[in-house]
Order: sequence, then C-alpha cells, then structure tokens
Amino acid sequence: MCTCVRLWLLLLVLHRLTLAAGARRERRNVLFIMADDLRTSLGCYGDSVVKSPNIDQLASKSQVFLNAYAQQAVCAPSRTSMLTSRRPDTTRLYDFKSYWRVHSGNYTTMPQYFKSRGYFTTSVGKIFHPGIASNHSDDYPYSWSIPAYHPASFRFEKQKMCKGEDGKLHANLLCAVNVTEQPGGTLPDLETTDEAVRLLKNLANDDVPFFLAVGFHKPHIPFRIPQEYLSLYPIDQMTLAPDPDVPKSLPPVAYNPWMDVRKRDDVQKLNISFPYGPMPKDFQLHVRQHYYAAVSYMDAQVGRLLSALDELGLADSTMVVFTSDHGWSLGEHGEWAKYSNFDVATRVPLIFYVPGVTTLHDWLGESAFPFIDVLTKSNYSFQNARVIRNVVELVDVFPTVSYMAGLRAPEPCADVSFQEELCTEGDNLAHTFRHRERGEDEEAISFSQYPRPADAPQVNVSDVHAGELYMLADDPGQDNNVYSDSDHSVIMKKMASLPHTVSLQMRMKLQLLYLTAGMKTKRGKA
Repeated sequence: MCTCVRLWLLLLVLHRLTLAAGARRERRNVLFIMADDLRTSLGCYGDSVVKSPNIDQLASKSQVFLNAYAQQAVCAPSRTSMLTSRRPDTTRLYDFKSYWRVHSGNYTTMPQYFKSRGYFTTSVGKIFHPGIASNHSDDYPYSWSIPAYHPASFRFEKQKMCKGEDGKLHANLLCAVNVTEQPGGTLPDLETTDEAVRLLKNLANDDVPFFLAVGFHKPHIPFRIPQEYLSLYPIDQMTLAPDPDVPKSLPPVAYNPWMDVRKRDDVQKLNISFPYGPMPKDFQLHVRQHYYAAVSYMDAQVGRLLSALDELGLADSTMVVFTSDHGWSLGEHGEWAKYSNFDVATRVPLIFYVPGVTTLHDWLGESAFPFIDVLTKSNYSFQNARVIRNVVELVDVFPTVSYMAGLRAPEPCADVSFQEELCTEGDNLAHTFRHRERGEDEEAISFSQYPRPADAPQVNVSDVHAGELYMLADDPGQDNNVYSDSDHSVIMKKMASLPHTVSLQMRMKLQLLYLTAGMKTKRGKA
C-alpha cells in the first residue's frame, strides 16, 4: 500500500512538473496592471506602514523584482519608454509635448506586438499618457483592437471637489471624499475596475487570447479618494520621512520645487517659501497619511479585478503583471514630487504572476485570488522565496512579458535604432524565472534620467557641470553626496579616450564603474 501511494505521488509530481514545463511556451492571456506614481510602498516590498493585502497576495504567488527602475520619473516619458522598450533618448520624449511615432520613429508597442500576433488588445484607464504623447487616441488603432476606455468621472479630478473647513469646495491636494456626494456617485478608479471586470466577463469564453491593460490613477495627486480609507492610518501613528532636509551637497539642478503640489488650494494657503521652504510638519503627516490611504484604495481595486479573474476561471491561463510608471517623494530630501533621479522617484514595484511557472495549478480548487477587504482585514503576510534582488529596468518588461506569454521576444536593438520598428533596448528576464538568483550581479545597472534642456539627445559625459554619487551600502537614503570626494580628472581622460563607437549606455556604465571603484579604493586605504 505504501509503495502504491509513493508511486501515485511520484506520478502526480511528474505530471505537475510536465505541465509546468509545457506551460512555459503555451500562449497565455495577459492582464497588465499599472498604478500611477506608486513607489515601493507595499507590504511585499517591506513597507511596514502600508496596508496592501491584495497586491501582497498577488506577490506571494508571483516573482517579485525588488529593484526595478523606471527610465524617467515623469508619466509620459516613462510609460512610452516601457511600452515601446526604448529609452527616452530613442523616443525623444522627455515631457508631454510630442508623439513618438511622428517625432522619433514608428516604434512597435507591447500591445501592438500582441495584437499583431492574434491577441485582442484593449486598454482601460491610464496606460499610455493621454494627450499629445499618445496622439490623443491612446495610440489607437496601432496598439488596441478597440478604442481605449477612460472613466467619465476623471474630468472632475482637477476641479473643486474637496470640502474645506469652510464648507466650500476647493481644488485641494488632500481630498478624501464621501463617494456618494461625487458626480455620478463614483470615482475614476472605481469606474475603471467596473469596466475591466465587464471586459473580463466578455472575454472569458472567447477563444481569442487577450491582452487587457488596466491603469489606475491612484496614488497620483490629488488624493481624491473615499474618505473611509483614512481610518487605516490614524494621524497620530503617522511619521515623517527619516531624511526631510535638502542635502547640503545636492546640486540645485537636481532639486525639484514640487510645483504640482504648490498649485493646490490647501498648499497655497500654507505660504511655503520657494523653492526649499519646508512644509509644516503637521501637513507633512497628512500628506503621508493620504498617500498611504490612496495606495490602500488602489489595492482594493486590484483585489476586485483579480478576484473577478479568478471567479471567471481565468487565473490558470492568464499572466498578471503589476507595476507603476515611477515613484514619488514623501518628504525625503525635502521633496514632494517625482521629477528626480532619487530611488524614491525611480524605483517601482514589478510583479509577475505566471501560471504554471511562479505557481502550480491548484488541484484542490482553492481560489487563487480571493478578495481581501482592506478596511476589515488589512494585513497579509507576504511569504515568497521567489524574489529577484538584482537591478532590472522597465524597458525589460516588453521582451519579458512577450516571452513569458508564449511569444518570441523582440530582438535587441542596435546602438542606433531610430529606423527599427521592432526591437528592445531592455533585457528578456525569462532566465530569472528558470534559475534561482545566485547573488549580487555587480554589472547590473539601471539608467534613469531627467529631462535635458534640448530637443534632441545631446550627451557629453566629459562635460560635467554637477554630479551626484551615493554609496548605497553606507547611505541607503541617498543623503550624502560623495561625488566631489573623487578625483574626476583621471576619469574624464579615460572617458575622452574611448572610441566614438562606444554607446551612451556603455559610456555611462564605465563612468559609474570608474567612480565607484575609485571610492572603494579610497575607503580601503582610509
């Protein structure tokens, strides 16, 4: 009897392993979820304050990239870069004022690639940045099978919708509301989730594979969110950023005076001195409270979406990707914005759920993503050994999603690729799903940049007007700029001697390696 049981268990294990191996290359649906301005303030990323049980539950069955970086901490450039797998110097988009297909090149996007391979592709909410940056059409019909959906209630987002202490409506930064009093009795992310669930129901019985992109607006400012989520973060339990002061050695060009925030009515009343004046501490606490509440509100919408995917029987055939366009500063370095190259602005969540790979089929029929009501059950213990600590980039998303969905990943781009419609400037991270991470890869580097005052890429790495260098091992908060501690003359000579054929990324990588090697040598002699 014992032998029969052991044989049956062995056969079952082999069957599951065979299914897992075969599942790697069969075509999967894709549910691509993006948050807006979400830093790594999630439980699965080690944040002890936030309540994010639904995303943490997703992460527990996924591969989690702990150090993923956006290529620019601005919405339109970052989203365009990720969706085309081209860096801002290729898309030539550093702001919101041009459409890459006209301004730079007719590049193939990730949803366009899936559409060309027989997928039904559709967008709900904010995926491409609306406006000129996506040709006022969210890049339809190139990227989507049907026109993109935007929630009707979003048109009220920047209007006077927030009740002030005077009982009147204002255009505030802090804008927790009674949803029943809002136009239509709803909010943008509530509408987005409703539409995404409706689409999933229509797609559930369709034989055509789908690529459904769902973009949530929160935690982007203003913090117009259901007021009940504030109860998760009592103000007397909130704390300030550990490093609220502007670093003394920070080059002025590297600081952003958070003009978006200053334009809001409640912030203008504070009469904060420009550009470095600190925000009053009590208001800082309320901003942090509202940001975290906005994250929990967004988490609830992710939970609704995933539970619908599960209930429709799609969890075993649909890959789920969760990420953000960039982060946001919550008082670190005196900043209350994105628009910088600090980690809090460029580091983002990146989570891949791949059925048959990151998790095996549940033969007991248990729900993969039961909805967790964050208002009544806010904690979820994230336990997952499938994490990647080495640095990756958002330009890696396109090739990785393609391959893990069962398509061929785009080929790497040449150093100059303005004329190439389909190629990737990122890496296919598929190998990270097959092999355990062995340790730190010192060669793994991400490139994030901030807009230059030029219409076309103009980079001269030997013409340095100011610099920043933070040794994260000793300074994880990036508060001590040690750039001026190095002798840069030798490095500049080395850079100037490089052949003209060496790419920009390689030049910057070598410069960074020279700098850090010099700092390590200096410390070793100290």
